[in-house]
Amino acid sequence: MKREITYEWRIRELMAKHRMKSSTDLVQPLKERGITFSASQVYRLVAAENPERIAFKVLFALCDIFSCSVEDLAPWAAADARTTRRKLAANGNSGLADLRNYRPARARVLDDEEDG
Repeated sequence: MKREITYEWRIRELMAKHRMKSSTDLVQPLKERGITFSASQVYRLVAAENPERIAFKVLFALCDIFSCSVEDLAPWAAADARTTRRKLAANGNSGLADLRNYRPARARVLDDEEDG
């Protein structure tokens, strides 16, 4: 069975707790920890709803800046993934139409009236 991982990126909340109003407020603290990001790169890091990838060095630098754990920065949970088909089958609905009950509509071809 597949597992589904969900997480929530809470960098904005941590920035607010540390009175950081702008994403550019993170540029210098990151630079002090050996991470040279441009203002636009830091903005994308902060603005991302849930970033797909992040380097461990950046993750741990953020934890150091905010004096928090990874769990505080991005709490996560794992659960069994259920496919749509299984959910529908559990409800007694396969989600698929029975095409045997459908017939195409017969086309009616009409002659054009001739002018004249």
